[in-house]
Amino acid sequence: MGQSTFPVPSSGSSTSTVLPVNASSVILDGSLTSATTYTTTVNGNGGIAYLTATDNPATITVGGTAYSVPANTVVATTTVVGSSASVTVSGSTPIPSTFTASTMPSGSAWYGVTYGLVSATPTFVAVSGSSTGAYSTNGTTWTTSTMPSASDWTSVFYGNGYFVAVQDSGTTAGAYSTNGTTWTASTMPSSLYWYGGAYGLIGATPTFVAVAYGATTVGASSTNGTSWTARTMPSSQNWYDVTYGNGYFVAVAHNTTAAAYSTNGTTWTASTMPSSLSWFNVAYGLVGSTPTYVAMQNSGTTASAYSTNGTTWTASTMPSSSYWFAVAYGNGYFVAVAQSTTVGAYSANGITWTAGTMPSSQNWQAITYGNSYFVAVAASTTVGAYSAQSVLLPVNFGIYNGPTTIN
Repeated sequence: MGQSTFPVPSSGSSTSTVLPVNASSVILDGSLTSATTYTTTVNGNGGIAYLTATDNPATITVGGTAYSVPANTVVATTTVVGSSASVTVSGSTPIPSTFTASTMPSGSAWYGVTYGLVSATPTFVAVSGSSTGAYSTNGTTWTTSTMPSASDWTSVFYGNGYFVAVQDSGTTAGAYSTNGTTWTASTMPSSLYWYGGAYGLIGATPTFVAVAYGATTVGASSTNGTSWTARTMPSSQNWYDVTYGNGYFVAVAHNTTAAAYSTNGTTWTASTMPSSLSWFNVAYGLVGSTPTYVAMQNSGTTASAYSTNGTTWTASTMPSSSYWFAVAYGNGYFVAVAQSTTVGAYSANGITWTAGTMPSSQNWQAITYGNSYFVAVAASTTVGAYSAQSVLLPVNFGIYNGPTTIN
């Protein structure tokens, strides 16, 4: 009979020379690792071998044949394994279907979150409807920071070494930070409810863009994130959010079919959403070689939308009728969060969606991706959430000749 766990390797070793009962050979990784592959040579006894992976799924290639091995299962090889067989174990990327709860530093109404690389330090930054901000170097534990004023900071975005925040308090207040921990006040071009922002590199020109809520044609752009110039949107709308990708800034608005796009962040062209809903958030991702923009609405329906060019949109369907509030792209997936529910959603193409699970029912407000983590924040709570997307090898993996179950 095989034993329940493989022996842990000796200190400093990545393989175990102590075999499970009835096993002809074994490879074993004694702890979680960020490596994506591990290759070794094993000595089979000339019979069918059984492949195992615990805690994380893996692809195990034996003698040139690849086998998909789910977590905590045993998969038999289709051919015999002899001496000096080459074995490669490849870790699998987790699907962002479930999130783990984290703790924000206060119960503020957390409205925005983003990711940036400060020197060599991964940094997540969150803003709230007060003078309280927060930062994290891992997406799971947070530290309080202080914004330059007590405004309703609704959006934070990163580019060219700057975190930039805007607010919807109906003032000219803005803010920027070079490290995500200390902030400096800046001035928007007019007193409006600035709601969304994005960064893009236009040619060699760093470009920050902000849009405003409140039936306005006023937008804004900046080449440094610290000083802003007024711009004109194509129609007077409640502009809620903007994203950048593939040479286009793309903006969406509330309770309308109106949308907009810009190739430079300064001049805008009207476009049309597939329905008149509360389009609230928009994100960009590269699906294979296809540029893809995805928009979410908070109208309590199953509606969403996607575009492959940023100018024309097609309706898509979410897995449930919810107030879908935010969407982000990373590691091959779009991930969306909603308000007052534990339901999340993920999609590999931005078109077809599968239900996911948040750690608790909160008013999930914003989500971002960085350093192999999706990170979400919610309003009026200390509850945050994260989903680790690191490619990990299993804690234990092995090849052995023995029973088809591990006892």
